[in-house]
Amino acid sequence: MATTKKSPKAADISGNPKKFLAEFRDFISRGNVLDLAIGVIIGGAFGKIVTSLVEDVIMPPIGVLMGGVNFTDFKWEMVRASVDETGKVIPAVSLNYGRFGQNLFNFLIIALTVFVAIKVMVTLKSRVLKKEEEEAKAEKKKDAEELKVLKEIRDLLKKA
Repeated sequence: MATTKKSPKAADISGNPKKFLAEFRDFISRGNVLDLAIGVIIGGAFGKIVTSLVEDVIMPPIGVLMGGVNFTDFKWEMVRASVDETGKVIPAVSLNYGRFGQNLFNFLIIALTVFVAIKVMVTLKSRVLKKEEEEAKAEKKKDAEELKVLKEIRDLLKKA
């Protein structure tokens, strides 16, 4: 009968609960998990800000310019609302393309913002790397010149 070997990294919840909790604490306390959690929280808040920017600042003036139109109200009503024989209201079935367009616009603003932020970070990082490379070249050139002078001194001492 063959026995299966468990991976040493796999969490064994059937064993010691203290060990399991210690492994979980170690997992949570790693920097990457905390960074991810912070990123999710900030991302959620940023999404709300962008939504407010689009819905409360950008779209109202566009709606006024278009004759007082609220784009989120745009929809195609496929089945109208009705009342059945018992008096119960049957809601309309509609395709809400105005709300979809608003969400698409929100996404484009978020994507543009993320693109610009990444572009700025990459540009700054490349400038730092370029400066470090130039400093390394200058140091290497300086070392080569010092080595050349030392070799000349050595050769002069050999002749003397």
